Amino acid sequence: MSGQPVAPAPADPRLAELRARLDVVRRRINAAAADAGRGDAPPQLIVVTKFHPAEDVARLAALGVTDVGENRDQEAADKAAQLQELELRWHFIGQLQSNKAKSVVKYAHAVHSVDRPQLVAALAKAVRAEQERTGRGDLECFIQVSLDEDADGHRGGALPADVPALGDELSAVPGLRLAGVMAVAPLGAAPEGAFEKLAEISARLRTDHPQATGISAGMSQDLEAAIRFGATHLRIGSDILGPRPALR
Repeated sequence: MSGQPVAPAPADPRLAELRARLDVVRRRINAAAADAGRGDAPPQLIVVTKFHPAEDVARLAALGVTDVGENRDQEAADKAAQLQELELRWHFIGQLQSNKAKSVVKYAHAVHSVDRPQLVAALAKAVRAEQERTGRGDLECFIQVSLDEDADGHRGGALPADVPALGDELSAVPGLRLAGVMAVAPLGAAPEGAFEKLAEISARLRTDHPQATGISAGMSQDLEAAIRFGATHLRIGSDILGPRPALR
């Protein structure tokens, strides 16, 4: 007697939802890049998966996503460990305490929130140790810049005047690679002015560090403006993954 036929795997409605949302965002990116004369070189999409389960990250990988972003070390480390068989590049995009550097360099391809000399020193020490232990590649580092008008910089980041010195420090350290700049548009203001300012800061940084071509800017609500002003990396979360899951 022959064995029972294998039933097809049940449809995954969440995969279908993510595919549809991802397609919409990719079309937005391609259209904005074409409008900016960059149709042949659109920015890199980083899907921000914070608060969403590792299963969603695996679904995104199946849909061709290669770069994911997280802003909490414990959550990022857990997901990276669960999904280590997938060829994903993990981007740490949140505020980073120096004492978390040792953990972050175990999984991160890039850190987008370098904002002070103490963090540069901590990352340099951690990367050296990790390279000796595992041979990992250099860590890409973006300088996070505060674009807020007030001195407190409540969205985080270094003051624009401090960017050149941070760039010099990052470029001088083996194991770290100065990738460029990152910023979040200030709350309550049109993003165009902020991203234009970031583009100017990037241009000044590149006069001394030509390799620092990256501009990490643009989220779900302002990706078109970011692309218009030269963003090379977009950090998109809610428009792809939807509302964050309810906490249990």
